[in-house]
Amino acid sequence: MTFDNRITQLLGVEIPIVQAPMGFIARAPLASAVSKTGALGIIETSSGQLDAIRDEIKKMRELTDRPFGVNVAQAFVRDPSIVDFVIEQGVRFVSTSAGDPRKYTSTLKAAGLTVFHVVPTLRAALKAVDAGVDGLIVEGGEGGGFKNHKEVSTMVLLPLVRSRVDVPIIAAGGICDGATMAAAFALGAEGVQMGTRMVSAAESPVHENWKAAITNAAETDTVLLKPPGAPALRCIRTAKTEALEHDPDSAMMEMMGHVDDVYFKGQVEKGIALTGQVAGRIDSVRPVADIIEDMVRGFSETVDRLSSSYPS
Repeated sequence: MTFDNRITQLLGVEIPIVQAPMGFIARAPLASAVSKTGALGIIETSSGQLDAIRDEIKKMRELTDRPFGVNVAQAFVRDPSIVDFVIEQGVRFVSTSAGDPRKYTSTLKAAGLTVFHVVPTLRAALKAVDAGVDGLIVEGGEGGGFKNHKEVSTMVLLPLVRSRVDVPIIAAGGICDGATMAAAFALGAEGVQMGTRMVSAAESPVHENWKAAITNAAETDTVLLKPPGAPALRCIRTAKTEALEHDPDSAMMEMMGHVDDVYFKGQVEKGIALTGQVAGRIDSVRPVADIIEDMVRGFSETVDRLSSSYPS
């Protein structure tokens, strides 16, 4: 199937699928595997390890000549020169998130970069469009990671935002296959972003225990933690996170500090493994190329089936 829309044109890709910028995970091995398929790999900066990120961008260029992007998660910016850093890397696409879109958009666009901002509400979407972004990543509350306390599902949020803005939209939250991609397009998106599906991919650097937690999860096996004065977090359900679900406290932030233990040593019970509800639909660890190929095929089959079942 051939895609030709505003997302493929703006991002310079063949397939309008974007890999989410998971902190410490979205690095060259995973991102290059995505870009090699014709989709778009993203390098994270939320880890704050800019020297390591610089090396990852160099590795990306050694691994593929396909387009890729970088994310700037504003809530985790430790170095105020991060925008200059991103511009200096020669990256052409940036997604910004977890902050005010007015903070970096004009500077990034003045340097010739394409900028999309992640939004969890209609109000945030309108603010981002007013700030001059090229497009939006509209993320429903079922997605993993940092969330708005008042979460809204992709099924509600995506068509609402589309009804009020005309910029290109990438849908995120609950996307894992061709059928959900086709559903997102029906609701107004021109591309999709996946996080949990990529965390569980063969090329993902996380420990097999986390991947197993995803592939064994039911649709109810995530929790949304809502600490006062901080962003909400959707993560895999464990005894500790379930306890925090109803009584978030300072222990939650301490648990967030166990990145190495959870992500790379497989001690999932020790901290917080950010995971979306779509884990309940993922049952195997697969190579990125297979995931993308099946998504494109499934998208095409879904569109064809609907066209034949409901002819105009």
